[in-house]
Amino acid sequence: MSHSALPSATGTANCRTKAGDSSDHAVGGNTSLDVHPAPLGVVATQADLQYLAAPVNAIFNPPSATGMGFWSINPYVGCAFGCAYCYARDTHRWQLERAGGAGMRVAESLPAWLAFERRILVKQNAAAKVREALRSTRSPKAGDKLVIGTATDPYQPAERHQGITRGVLEALGDVRGLSITIITKSPLVTRDVDLLARLTARNRVTVHISLITLDRDLARRIEPRAPTPDSRLRAVRRLSDAGIDVGVNCMPVLPGITDRPQALADLVKRVAEAGASHLATASLRLKPSAKRRYLMLMRESFPELTQRYLSAYSDGAHINKAYKTGLSEYMHKLCDKHGLNTRQYRYDGEELMQDEHEKSQAINAARTVQPEVQLLFEF
Repeated sequence: MSHSALPSATGTANCRTKAGDSSDHAVGGNTSLDVHPAPLGVVATQADLQYLAAPVNAIFNPPSATGMGFWSINPYVGCAFGCAYCYARDTHRWQLERAGGAGMRVAESLPAWLAFERRILVKQNAAAKVREALRSTRSPKAGDKLVIGTATDPYQPAERHQGITRGVLEALGDVRGLSITIITKSPLVTRDVDLLARLTARNRVTVHISLITLDRDLARRIEPRAPTPDSRLRAVRRLSDAGIDVGVNCMPVLPGITDRPQALADLVKRVAEAGASHLATASLRLKPSAKRRYLMLMRESFPELTQRYLSAYSDGAHINKAYKTGLSEYMHKLCDKHGLNTRQYRYDGEELMQDEHEKSQAINAARTVQPEVQLLFEF
């Protein structure tokens, strides 16, 4: 099978609906999945992408199950944007293994890392599951935090035709008192300004647009099918103009690639000019599920950095503390200059959590850094 490049995610996807497509080919090999016996139904296809119907039991992921300090919803499993650094690749494998236990199977053989990008699982009954859960105790209540898009992009190309995320927002229409955050790289989120405004009337709603570089060519190498940086900044402006609280996640910062001081300064300036209220940042973490794909990118596009990465991440998923501290101080200083609120993150076990104490310490440290002091984030 040919795995040619997909059309740009900023364009309109040409999908054709199919029913019950199947194959007898098992998924084998050390890097592939082996689940069976019945195939997942194919919802639609686009070039070398397949959208598969995913069985959904519980739509809300509670803090007790995920280890995170908030509830989450992921309308899809997998992501067509194919970002080389994505930490969520294991979620696709887990979902397929669960489907295997229920008598499902992937339609054809693909390496697990590639299946994450090319076999997108669509939670077709997500909205109904949200309504069902809201009538029970298995859902967030007033005062709780809910994040949409922790392990997928809720506005990836499939959403333009499937509308799963919009259905989820509609199903949440009557909730009150929640803190709702949506994380995406796609300007398609602006389609749902009407629903976001309605939710904002009764809840605290924030959209986080992910953006790690202004360089279009660099972004295309790292995030091959994601929307362009300029289109994301335009989305920030449209959301801000519509009265929706919007910020930018400059994360992960990639050592030696997207961490040049002037590039970061230019990015923060553009983010502020676009109307964002805040910016969050964190350095790259390389979990085993992401490391293989990321090192492929290194060898293909940045061979001179490969050995440095192998050394910097030899002891685990995180880079050294000095790098993280220097990066944090510099980014807080830039945000102070441009009037952006800042968010400092730490990694708690496997999950990303906001740490208010660490945030305060970093802000205070950033304000004491003198312009002539050399940057600390070398790796």
